[in-house]
Amino acid sequence: MEIRGVGVIGAGTMGNGVAHVFARCGYSVVLCDVEQRFLDRAVDTIAKNLDREVAKGKITAGDKAAALGRIQPVTDRGKLADCDLVVEAATEKVEVKTEIFRDLDRLTRPEIILASNTSSISITRLAALTQRPEKVIGMHFFNPVPVMKLVEVVRGLATSEETFATVRDLAVKLDKTPVEVNDAPGFVSNRVLMPMLNEAMFAVMEGVATPEAVDEVFKLGMAHPMGPLTLADFIGLDVCLDIMRVMHSGLGDPKYRPCPLLVKMVDAGWLGRKSGRGFYKY
Repeated sequence: MEIRGVGVIGAGTMGNGVAHVFARCGYSVVLCDVEQRFLDRAVDTIAKNLDREVAKGKITAGDKAAALGRIQPVTDRGKLADCDLVVEAATEKVEVKTEIFRDLDRLTRPEIILASNTSSISITRLAALTQRPEKVIGMHFFNPVPVMKLVEVVRGLATSEETFATVRDLAVKLDKTPVEVNDAPGFVSNRVLMPMLNEAMFAVMEGVATPEAVDEVFKLGMAHPMGPLTLADFIGLDVCLDIMRVMHSGLGDPKYRPCPLLVKMVDAGWLGRKSGRGFYKY
C-alpha cells in the first residue's frame, strides 16, 4: 500500500520533529494532541526549525510554506482514521501508550501500520493490545529528529516482513538511515547509552567528580560532542528515569537500577533543559 497520509500522535519534542520530516518530504500529516496549546507550540517550533533549514540553504521559503501547509493539527483522534500510517510519539509511559494503541486499533483501518517512536517499551507488548500485531512496529527516531539520521526499526515478535520492509523503505524516503533491531528493553541505543548516563550520575552522587568534570572527561578523553550529564539534561531526566525503569523491570538485572540521585532530581522537578534545571541550570 502506498503511504501518502501520516498521523502523528503527540506534538512534543519528538512528535513535532516526526511531523516536520514527514511534511518536508511531501507527506500529508495529521498531528494530534490532547490540547490546542500543545499543537500551537508544535507548529511554531516546526516553523522555526524550517526557517533554520531555509537559512542554511537546505530548502527554499516556498518549501517551508508547502511543508507547513501539509500539517493538519487536530485534537480529535478520529481525524487519524484516513491516514495510511500512524506514528505514536506520546510520553514514555506504558499506560499512556496502552490507551493510545487500543484506541488507534479501533479508529483506523485494519490494514494500516501502527508505529511507535518509543525508546524502550516493548513493541511486542503494544502489538498484543491490537487486532493487528503483524502491523505494529517500532520507528524510533532520534532527537533532534530533523537533523539526526538514525531510525531504529524495531521488530516485535509478530511484526510481518511486509510491515518491516514498508517502514524501512519509508525511513529511506525521509532521508534517514534505518537500522534493524529486534524487540528488547531499550533496544540497542538506550540499552547501551542509558547505563552510561546512569553510571555518570552515580559518579556525581558518590562524590567521584562534579558534573562538569565528568562531562569534560568524556568530551576530551572520548571525543564525545557533549558529556553524559549534559546529554541527560538534553534528553530529559524524567525520560532517562522512565527508560532505566523499563530496562530494570524488563531485564531484571540490578545493573539497570536507576541512580538514586536521578530519582531524587526527578522528584524535585529538576528535569533538565526543559525545566530550567537538571545537572546544570539553564
